[in-house]
Amino acid sequence: MSALHDGVDDYLALRRALGFRLHEQDRQLHAFVSLVEGLGADVIATDLALRWATRDGDASAAWWNSQLGVVRGFARYWSARDPRTQVPPLGLLPRRAQRPGPYLYTSDEVLRLIEAAGLLRSRSSLWPSTMKTLIALLAVTGMRIGEALSLDDGDIDWTCGVITIRRAKFGKSRLVPLHATARAALKAYLRERDRVRPVLARPMFFPSPTWKRLRYGEVRRVFVALLGKVGIAGARDRRGPRLHDFRHRFAVNTLIGWYRAGLDIERHIFTLSTYLGHTCVDNTYWYLSAAPELMGLARSRLEHALGDLS
Repeated sequence: MSALHDGVDDYLALRRALGFRLHEQDRQLHAFVSLVEGLGADVIATDLALRWATRDGDASAAWWNSQLGVVRGFARYWSARDPRTQVPPLGLLPRRAQRPGPYLYTSDEVLRLIEAAGLLRSRSSLWPSTMKTLIALLAVTGMRIGEALSLDDGDIDWTCGVITIRRAKFGKSRLVPLHATARAALKAYLRERDRVRPVLARPMFFPSPTWKRLRYGEVRRVFVALLGKVGIAGARDRRGPRLHDFRHRFAVNTLIGWYRAGLDIERHIFTLSTYLGHTCVDNTYWYLSAAPELMGLARSRLEHALGDLS
């Protein structure tokens, strides 16, 4: 192991001690260091950081900036050990940050994805059930994929039917109630998991095929293949359908249901914002413009209200 690779491990250990999880940054930074050393260099330089950050020419400027930011954070840390280190300055890349529009899976697509997951072939007999249950959980709860992968057995209160999401985004925890059918499906999965391997070394709810903590990259690769199998367009496009879009689907469908039921969105949207774990209700209001049907319902309600005033 080289000094730079050791430095990455030390940097990540320090940040994890401060409460950051950094699953993807581990892989990304080691990949960057491998690129640097593969080119015969032993120091972090701005041109190498740019080369790595923009390695995917089809990616968005926002993605390039996020990749450069990963290197920048490590470079700041490493510069204290190696004064030759160049820290990529801010504003080096053009930033055209634009929140991508969500892909709103239809109910039929969700069912086909779950069915396809159940047919996966793996050396682990539990893997098809793991992917099937994970996709279904994301679809019916609106949880973030990282939150689902971080679930431990003790995070589910089977008596009350509530999931406790610990150390969620921004370090906050929250409760997610489960419908009785979702609770039953999770219990069935747990029984199957414990039958296949009664004792787990770690308390993770969703194990990988090698019985370690399941990682996002592993799930995403399989999910992209499932999208292709069920015929959902754009499966291999970085800006195409994502696991995170199950969360968007949940939020949009909830708002549509409230509009159709005639509920006061202004009053109820704070409930949805809290449920989703948003730090600002503006992030929840974004969904009003994320789906044409929602925009239509909002416009109809506004027109009706203006008509009552005239």
